[in-house]
Amino acid sequence: MTDLEDLPGVGPTTAQKLRDAGFSDLMAIAVSSPSELAAVAEVGDSTAVKIINSARQMADVGGFERGDVILERMKDRRKLTTGSKSFDELLGGGFESQAITELFGEFGSGKTQIAHQLCVNVQLPEDQGGLAGHSVFIDTENTFRPERIVQMASAHGMEPEEALKNIHVALAYNSNHQMMLVEKAEEIAKENPVRLIVVDSLTGHFRAEYVGRGTLADRQQKLNTHMHRLLKFGRLNNAVICVTNQVSAKPDAFFGDPTRPIGGHIVGHTAMFRLYLRKSKGGKRIARLIDSPHLPEGEAVFMVNEDGIQD
Repeated sequence: MTDLEDLPGVGPTTAQKLRDAGFSDLMAIAVSSPSELAAVAEVGDSTAVKIINSARQMADVGGFERGDVILERMKDRRKLTTGSKSFDELLGGGFESQAITELFGEFGSGKTQIAHQLCVNVQLPEDQGGLAGHSVFIDTENTFRPERIVQMASAHGMEPEEALKNIHVALAYNSNHQMMLVEKAEEIAKENPVRLIVVDSLTGHFRAEYVGRGTLADRQQKLNTHMHRLLKFGRLNNAVICVTNQVSAKPDAFFGDPTRPIGGHIVGHTAMFRLYLRKSKGGKRIARLIDSPHLPEGEAVFMVNEDGIQD
């Protein structure tokens, strides 16, 4: 195994700075940006480029690959059950690891309920649709409810206290703190098998802090960085990434169509699966898959009750 110190331009001090910032292996460095690496390692941009290029050569990433090799590597991806058979079928078997799935809809459409359910289901063994792992829940709107986890875990015959111990929750106070918590999640993943990261909600702080047309470029740039860090986390840990999002309250040039999610093309291009959720009669919810690179558009009806997400 190659040490960070084997990279040209990386001495013991620089290597330690990289490790402290979560860059513990060659792959993490190989997929980072020069500006990000230069900032954490306190080196010049040109040195950062050399370090990244060397890491890519040593880790053998960044070149062309045959399609059959990519297909073989994609077999490592896992599926996490929602608890509803029809919902799982809509997603081709469940929430996919190493990919961002975005849930968007109006208040009460079931976004946070699904996020809680995934935190329970990820702890199940693989033969029951789980990933036998822990979860990280980045809470931006004080939505995490431990009592809800207790109900859902009990419905699965799990020990509620143990289920709660396997969920790592942090309240994000602003957009910068929210972004930093992804780095903190990387530290947790060194000690625990984290197979799910939830951000509920993705755009709330960004929307509140960047108001008006003049701030749009800054907001989108930060949101783009945040999304790619989440994606990197998912790939390095073979984890599911679930983000929730709101829809526009009213149509305007900044937020767009009232039935569209906030964040625009930045979120749309980075999320592999986009699900629009809406309420129906009698506690039913409808999930519509509106974007996926390989699955057809479609809808699934599911229930949200005391036991969680069900058909």
